[in-house]
Amino acid sequence: MKCLRADVRRASALGISGSEGQDGSVRDRVLVVDDEEIVRDVLTRYLEREGFRVDVASDGEAAVELAERSRPDIVVLDLMLPKLDGFEVFRRIRDGCDVPIVMLTAKSEEVDRIVGLEVGADDYVTKPFSPREVVARIRAVLRRSENSPGGSDDASILAGPLEIDIGRREVRHEGMFVPLTRREFDLLELLASHPGRTFSRLELLERVWDSSWQGDSSTVTVHVRRLRAKIERDASDPQHIVTVWGVGYRFEP
Repeated sequence: MKCLRADVRRASALGISGSEGQDGSVRDRVLVVDDEEIVRDVLTRYLEREGFRVDVASDGEAAVELAERSRPDIVVLDLMLPKLDGFEVFRRIRDGCDVPIVMLTAKSEEVDRIVGLEVGADDYVTKPFSPREVVARIRAVLRRSENSPGGSDDASILAGPLEIDIGRREVRHEGMFVPLTRREFDLLELLASHPGRTFSRLELLERVWDSSWQGDSSTVTVHVRRLRAKIERDASDPQHIVTVWGVGYRFEP
């Protein structure tokens, strides 16, 4: 899927009519993908009541097609889907597009949750869930996305062969572009902006994943492992993202 989603806020600022509520506020579009009708109906009802526009899909193929057509601001994606499983849907939607994705998993599917985080999901919610919790997670993910730096800051961080361009939100290692997810970049930026300082896993959860995050420290561990695989010469002997045993991590320039 190519990331051709219109920037509604930018269009609104230019005076172009778009997806606005009756009060003139921009209404975010949510794509809910789940093969259970009751899940789709409940989430749609709660999200619309909170002012979101909602599209729904009941299988993987329909989800990819609808994501291409409707260009959502965020996707709520179940992993167990007919026709295309959730991971394949995730891959196709994220192909060239960094739209935030919240995954839905069954409580017993810990492996799927970890894999989901490893492929770059922005958050996950386990079933059974509270619709209010899902709405809160969606708002938190959108808030982090909207508050991400947008390129006006020219600052960059140099650490040996690693260059972190804060404004452009780009990372290069030995001159080669390193593709990072939004969350991976936020984590790297926080650590690299405070070289030598040790952050606990809980502090990283609160600062990178938002204070409302209810996950566990394995989330941080997964993302650190992914980052090391992308930016370290030898991920098994990291030189930049260093483990402080029993505490957390620190960045060494």
